[in-house]
Amino acid sequence: MLASALISNVIPPLKTSDTVQKALERMSEFKLYHLPIVNEVQFLGLISEDELIEVRDQQTAIGSLSLTILNPFVFEDSHIYDVVRLFNQLQLSLVPVLDVQKNYLGVVSINNLLEYVAETYAVKEPGGIIVLSISNRNNSLAHMAQIVEADNAQVLSSYVSSFPDSTRLEVTLKINKTELSGIISAFERYDYEVLAVFNNTQDNDSSSDRFNSFMNYLNV
Repeated sequence: MLASALISNVIPPLKTSDTVQKALERMSEFKLYHLPIVNEVQFLGLISEDELIEVRDQQTAIGSLSLTILNPFVFEDSHIYDVVRLFNQLQLSLVPVLDVQKNYLGVVSINNLLEYVAETYAVKEPGGIIVLSISNRNNSLAHMAQIVEADNAQVLSSYVSSFPDSTRLEVTLKINKTELSGIISAFERYDYEVLAVFNNTQDNDSSSDRFNSFMNYLNV
């Protein structure tokens, strides 16, 4: 996925002639704390809400103020991981996208990014989640998928987390079924360490049994 595919044209940029009040109102409207300043197609940088709210005269044009102008951006053919990196490193609410001539094309907002992540990792799809701890030498997603598929299930999405000064990895698998007991047993037979399980119907059934026992006790 490239940055150009996530561009939102709904959020209009500011001009240097726009007032502080207009900038703050637009930030409030779109629930953002940054906005790009663009003259014609030239990207000048980002301004932040934190600085604008300190300006006493909100009718002042933003171009006449001494503001800290941030200059983060990605090119339209950048991978979405580059966009995520900027969001994380600079704590941004949007990331500007430029073409190869550095002309402004639009922004990727945090909401666009969240929608992309939800689709990529099958967040909206029903199913269960298994978190495994493995050695970095045994990181075979193909083998893990085979274990899941042997139980007539499929891996909808997966991601790997590494940790500093550790040879262990955490692998999170989203699976298209909620009854995971057979898959869990299979992973354990192959010496995978199961760290956590979510949407496991076995756990839900156990909770239901305890609830029913308690209700029976109250009726005695």
